[in-house]
Amino acid sequence: MASDSPAGEPPSRGKRADAQRNRQTVLTAAAEVFVTSGVDAPIRQIASRAGVGMATIYRHFPTRADLVTAVYEHQIEACAEAGPALLAEADRPFDALCAWVDLFTDFLVTKHGLADALRSDSDRFAALHAHFLDRLLPVCARLLDAAAESGDIQPGIRPYELMRGIGNLCVGRDDDSDYDPRRLIALLLRGLQTRPGA
Repeated sequence: MASDSPAGEPPSRGKRADAQRNRQTVLTAAAEVFVTSGVDAPIRQIASRAGVGMATIYRHFPTRADLVTAVYEHQIEACAEAGPALLAEADRPFDALCAWVDLFTDFLVTKHGLADALRSDSDRFAALHAHFLDRLLPVCARLLDAAAESGDIQPGIRPYELMRGIGNLCVGRDDDSDYDPRRLIALLLRGLQTRPGA
């Protein structure tokens, strides 16, 4: 049966592409709003940042928990995909590790309030946490292994310990404007080096 589409494709394909773009735009905007206003930010603020109507957000994400979960899944994937790319582009594996930790820290900052937002859905929270570990631990391990093999850092550093340590350093950031976890994370990374300052 012939299609009415000039390209011979079903007309719905263009609509699906537009819907996917809208979804990605909303997720990016929501992540940015979550950083400044927390996960309880008004939906109209996210819609304004994304340049879409509130109906568009509710069409993709019927509940706030749906939106919050999707934002964190989106960020987990972005962080996971960045690791190999950074490793391929960096002059040294340690530089790739530092750049990835910076992205990971950004993710943790937007993660504030996640548990509260999903408190009524413990199964969803547990699944999201498991996905977080499944996707990011292997990426961190690969970066640590590459940095150790190049002699940049001491061997034997466990990815879970590093990620947990960075997470702990991020705690309290929102309650104290004088506290900058990135300064301590930079010190932590320098402490991993076999030749600090090299």
